[in-house]
Amino acid sequence: MQVITRAYTQVAEKTRRNELIESHLGLVRHILGRLVAQLPPGVDVENLESAGTLGLVEAANKFDPERGIKFETYAYTRIRGAILDELRRNCPLPQHVLERVARVRKAYETLAPGATVEELATAAGLRVDEVADCLAAMRLTRMTSCEDGDSLDARVPDRTEPPDTLAERVEEKQLLADAIETLAERERLVVTLYYMEDLRLKEIGTLLGLSESRVSRVLSAALFRLGEYMRARQE
Repeated sequence: MQVITRAYTQVAEKTRRNELIESHLGLVRHILGRLVAQLPPGVDVENLESAGTLGLVEAANKFDPERGIKFETYAYTRIRGAILDELRRNCPLPQHVLERVARVRKAYETLAPGATVEELATAAGLRVDEVADCLAAMRLTRMTSCEDGDSLDARVPDRTEPPDTLAERVEEKQLLADAIETLAERERLVVTLYYMEDLRLKEIGTLLGLSESRVSRVLSAALFRLGEYMRARQE
């Protein structure tokens, strides 16, 4: 009888894990969709999704419902962590992008707080789109590094963080709201759709008639402008 009971328990546990995995595959895609907006073009998204799925499987295997924690909350950090671990193992930045990033960083040091993307592009001798791609690459470097961000990091909340972490940054909300009002209409709309409406880049592109890469660049430029607005006033 004990053998039968043990076998039944094992089957029930396996079924529960499989149900958790299958019902939360959308969470992997959601987390990845938020992270992709912060990555430069050319990143192997399918490989990152596989890593996130493995993180989900690990979370399902280790989840203990008796602890009183929702599975989605428990799995969130493990899925995101698995994706970032994969990024650390396989840096997608080619040499020419790293060289451009170095040029942008050096040019940034010559600019006063409140600089525009156009001013940064001029100082670096690059096109605005190239600078936007570099800014995305810098966010990738920040995400995959344990080191503190540098002065070029955009000072806006990371919506890929859990909500309780974001709540700790209330003091910046008013300043951020003021900064958003200074953006051009299209940049303001992209930021609103991405941060407030929680849409993915592809969905925003469909609404605005833009390619996903174009939306990514608009978002990168907008985040830089927001960061500079806040830096100028904080300093």
